[in-house]
Amino acid sequence: MKKFHLLFALVLLSCNWSFAQQAKYVFYFIGDGMGVNQVQGTELFQGEMKGEIAIEPLCFTQFPVSTVATTFSATNGVTDSAAAGTALATGNKTKNGAIGVLKDLETPVNSVAVWAKNSGRKVGVATSVSVDHATPAAFYAHEAGRESYYNIGADLYAAGFDFYAGSDFMEPDNKKDKSAKNLYKMADEYGYSIARGYNDYTKKSAKADKMVLFQSEEASSKDRSAIPYAIDRTEKDLSLEEITRSAIDFLSKDLSKGFFLMVEGGKIDWACHSNDAATAFREVQDLDKAIRQAYEFYKQHPDETLIVVTADHETGGIVLGTGEYRLNLKALENQKMSESGFTKVLNALRKKHKNNVPWEAVKTALTENFGFWDEIKLSEKQEERLISVYENTLKGQDAKMEKSEYARDEALAAEAKRIISEIALIGWTSGGHSAGYVPVFAIGAGAENFSGRLDNTQIPVLIAKSAGYTVEK
Repeated sequence: MKKFHLLFALVLLSCNWSFAQQAKYVFYFIGDGMGVNQVQGTELFQGEMKGEIAIEPLCFTQFPVSTVATTFSATNGVTDSAAAGTALATGNKTKNGAIGVLKDLETPVNSVAVWAKNSGRKVGVATSVSVDHATPAAFYAHEAGRESYYNIGADLYAAGFDFYAGSDFMEPDNKKDKSAKNLYKMADEYGYSIARGYNDYTKKSAKADKMVLFQSEEASSKDRSAIPYAIDRTEKDLSLEEITRSAIDFLSKDLSKGFFLMVEGGKIDWACHSNDAATAFREVQDLDKAIRQAYEFYKQHPDETLIVVTADHETGGIVLGTGEYRLNLKALENQKMSESGFTKVLNALRKKHKNNVPWEAVKTALTENFGFWDEIKLSEKQEERLISVYENTLKGQDAKMEKSEYARDEALAAEAKRIISEIALIGWTSGGHSAGYVPVFAIGAGAENFSGRLDNTQIPVLIAKSAGYTVEK
């Protein structure tokens, strides 16, 4: 009889231990385009900024569990963000370009966010780009094409999650059906309050049942597709850190229910499409600041919180070292703005000088924003390259633009960016995605489940296992 009681006590203890270890609060961070070298490069850059040849760790790289994941889609060895987002959200491979559907482009598949909602958890989906962009959309939408922005926006309301955040809607009006409701006007119908900026959020959050957080209308009038890069940001701009803080605050109104929150650092990818190393590393740092918000929450609820950090794919094929057995990443400290930010500087010079800009004005701008001739010594050939591009584009000519996936920038801005990457001894293999491994980091309840090499489709299933969600087949 005593043996029976002892066995029963052990079983009861085991059950209680399992329950205690279940993740009640789940954070899922996705660095779009953030491959292994984007993370390693950022840490080496931080080390050089301290005068050391060593890594200065990010918060999330110190999590106790780390591994890598594969990213191929159902139809391509190199995935796009829609297929990768669908894999990370739903556990299913699909065709490049598809959102929340199988590769037949018809069969809808629900995401881990829906599984969480169906399990009684509050749910949030947030990003630094538009809320209807590929990665966030994969958590709530079902569309054959990632550019069906209006339909994706309508799907956002239909999913009924508690909190959404991003720069804005890309297409608040249906271009094909003029009688369709404007997405902003649909908010009231579905019980959502729309806040514009962090201060507006703090004013409206207490009385809001459900929330959509966007950047200010002024910011959206300049660029609705994303909040500004961290390297270009002003104090007035909404940041990913503020978005994450707002999401945690809103989902924590009733902690008894638990919550699931996905946050995307979307512009790491954009910077890497442009092969802009300084901007990309700053975006990884910016994602880390957002993750620190979750980590502070974790420290208050360590036994019930899970944080998972990964990426949808690698972008640009970034190379840390271009032949010499050294790096010079500290040079990137001198780049004060993104390639697109410097394009705006050149645009202002064009306007001021009526499209015929003196070399001295251009040289001053390059010195102030890239450190050339001052902090960074240029070779004769590098200086000749800058002068050649200047003479062919800024001496009375119309602007000549270089196009990347998400930007069209002045040729001189692109050349300056290329030169500073060369000086930093960073190389790029393309302006697109690659099939390289992406990192996976985890801490908290259920983190031990994320071990061994993973495929991206396993990650949402492992989150569901850690949190006790029912996985829909």
